[in-house]
Amino acid sequence: MAKVAWIGLGVMGYPMAGYVSKAGHEVTVYNRTAAKAAKWAKTHGGKTAKTPKDAAKGADYVFCCVGNDDDLRSVVLGDKGAFAGMSKGAIFVDNTTASADVARELASAAKKIGVGFIDAPVSGGQAGAENGMLTVMCGGSKKDFNSAFPIIDCFSQSAVLLGKTGSGQLTKMVNQLCIAGIVQCL
Repeated sequence: MAKVAWIGLGVMGYPMAGYVSKAGHEVTVYNRTAAKAAKWAKTHGGKTAKTPKDAAKGADYVFCCVGNDDDLRSVVLGDKGAFAGMSKGAIFVDNTTASADVARELASAAKKIGVGFIDAPVSGGQAGAENGMLTVMCGGSKKDFNSAFPIIDCFSQSAVLLGKTGSGQLTKMVNQLCIAGIVQCL
């Protein structure tokens, strides 16, 4: 079983991290609201961390699911960010729906410290997260994707590597545009 750090316990991240823990992986969580992290740990038997850096220490995989580009940068970069705690060879998987630009920016920063990076936004909404039935659209290297797939598979019904870094975010954007178009037509 893998050591997994999970950053962001909102309506999507909370149940997603729960499925990873339920599968038997050792999960340490970080959330800006510490009480939410404590509640998750009590429910799922994992550990909490005071900073993203602390959560990432010793983790094989660091997953993140936060609100937007700025939120993502705030928990990944800097002295207390996840990258500061990650070991060479670990893999960062970003489930945030963010921009392809920030995915490429963070992948470049990850490469400089010897860390893998996968942009992996999800589709399926809160119900999909709660039922472990998300679709995960991934961008990054095949090696990193294959390594992280068993963890991603804990909360997904489908996870596909679509191409190089940013491909997951671009696919998610097209998905959202299609859904918005259908809603407008209806």
